[in-house]
Amino acid sequence: MANKINVALIGIGDVASALVQGSENYKKNPDKILGLLPEITQYKINDINFVVGFDVNSNKVGRDLSEGIFSEPNCNMKLYQPDFLNAQILKGPVLDGLDSNLKKIVPVSENQIVVDVSEEMKKRDVDVAVILLPTGSHKAVKFYALAALEAGACVINGMPSQVAKDPEIVKKAEELNLSLIGDDVKSQIGATIIHRSLANLFPMRGAILDRTIQLDWGGCSDFCNLLSPMPNGELRYEEGKRQSKTESVIANLPNKDKVQCQISAVDYIPFLKNQKEAYMRLEGRIFGGAPVRIDITMFVEDGNNSAGIIADCIRISKIAKDRNIGGVLHSACSFFTKHPPEQLEDFIAKKKLIEFIENRSSH
Repeated sequence: MANKINVALIGIGDVASALVQGSENYKKNPDKILGLLPEITQYKINDINFVVGFDVNSNKVGRDLSEGIFSEPNCNMKLYQPDFLNAQILKGPVLDGLDSNLKKIVPVSENQIVVDVSEEMKKRDVDVAVILLPTGSHKAVKFYALAALEAGACVINGMPSQVAKDPEIVKKAEELNLSLIGDDVKSQIGATIIHRSLANLFPMRGAILDRTIQLDWGGCSDFCNLLSPMPNGELRYEEGKRQSKTESVIANLPNKDKVQCQISAVDYIPFLKNQKEAYMRLEGRIFGGAPVRIDITMFVEDGNNSAGIIADCIRISKIAKDRNIGGVLHSACSFFTKHPPEQLEDFIAKKKLIEFIENRSSH
């Protein structure tokens, strides 16, 4: 077990479901492996060892991860039934995790005991903790990040809440020589990365991008959560998610302060389940001021679109832990997440990430 990467999953939703299904499937069927960075050679998908999960859903708490990943409201497609993992789902504190419409579809039992999260991670010698909580759960994200660091685990934050930009968390990670990757994971082939690539194509080709829009909709619990009103009347989407997506799309444009950019989650459509659909439009000018417009639509299984990225982040985090590197892993943050401390163009971020993997740079 020396080469195993002990992983704790925090929030057993559709991304966790896709990650567990895919990882366990690949262990049994190595000829089917795809969707992972081949440059990461120090650890394989076989080395990822799920040891514990944390959630508040009473239908998931107490069950093994191999079963709990299929409990409602999870709706990610079932591609593989994992064997028993001996990785129990424990009840963590609710905090602000259900301050939305999620409380209508996530049952919570007062009879289930809230555990000491840090102690449970220590018992299982967790190497990497992956935060996959509902968007807007800022208190919960910070609580789990600090608890994981206290337990000796590196942290991957898949959500828009600040971890890699939180001074208190960063300082603690540096002091303990534990790495951070965040914030808000980019999907493998998702609307934001496609939109960002097309937007960056304009200045690369000498054209001007004037305005762009992106509209997203889907049927998973994430959309149920994102479209929930907050006490101030705004949608939960406004608190971090819109900023994260917008910054990711236009951050590297030379005229980013002038580009009109509107990115919105427009509807929760339950019958779509974990399918996410998106529409993007980009308008600009080419030679002579002539107009150009690009329209694109896409659909994808949303949980799987993030799971492969998380699997890569887990392996990168363990490499950093082996080297006693603490604090923000800037190359990994820039390449894998929408809202990193440092926004780099994707090809530069990938180059720096490979340098880190090959131990030619520290971060």
